Amino acid sequence: MTQNLPKIQMTHHARATRLRLRVEPTQIRLTVPKYCTKHQIQEFLKQSEQWMIETWQKQQEKVVQIERILPTELKLFNLEQPLQIVYKTQKNSYIFDGQNHQLLMSDRQPEQYLKAFTIAYAKHHLPIFLKQVSNEIGLKFAECVVRQPKTRWGSCTSKHDIMLNSALVLFPETISRYVAVHELAHTRHFDHSPYFWAEVEKHDCNYKNHQRILKTTTMPYWWNSV
Repeated sequence: MTQNLPKIQMTHHARATRLRLRVEPTQIRLTVPKYCTKHQIQEFLKQSEQWMIETWQKQQEKVVQIERILPTELKLFNLEQPLQIVYKTQKNSYIFDGQNHQLLMSDRQPEQYLKAFTIAYAKHHLPIFLKQVSNEIGLKFAECVVRQPKTRWGSCTSKHDIMLNSALVLFPETISRYVAVHELAHTRHFDHSPYFWAEVEKHDCNYKNHQRILKTTTMPYWWNSV
């Protein structure tokens, strides 16, 4: 499941000699030569996907002008209340005090340690969550791995092994559940056909809104800076 980009604005130009992409702060534009085929356009966009995603993200960072202030709390998908973050001089990179809803963070490299904690938390909790959703909707999977890909929220192999992006723990549980449902639906329909989307909608009737949230949410600066 690929991270979403805005809808590409396509312009056919009789004098254009090649396909050309322009990533702007508010849109992505594609100039198409007069006799270019649909297949050529699809192949060009497929090959350019990584560049488009990275360039779009950089544009959004410029537009939003994120203030690089260390957070005082951390909201995680399966906790009713956020963790209060306390920065202090300590030997450990971080100490998770779940009973008191606190995260004691070393002040040496706080951004790096904050991301390390989030990844460790995701690796423990996301496979458990995926299993819960799997049992709830009756779609089984083989194995679950948690990684930090730059361009995908999740994926499912032909052997029904599922990968989930560790950043999902930073979203509300409804969003994490949508991605779980999306990947589990691939165990039944290994494509994005109407049958696949019908399967997704059967288990998440609000999936289009959840897609929009994934598409428009800017990740915190510390997640992308380390």
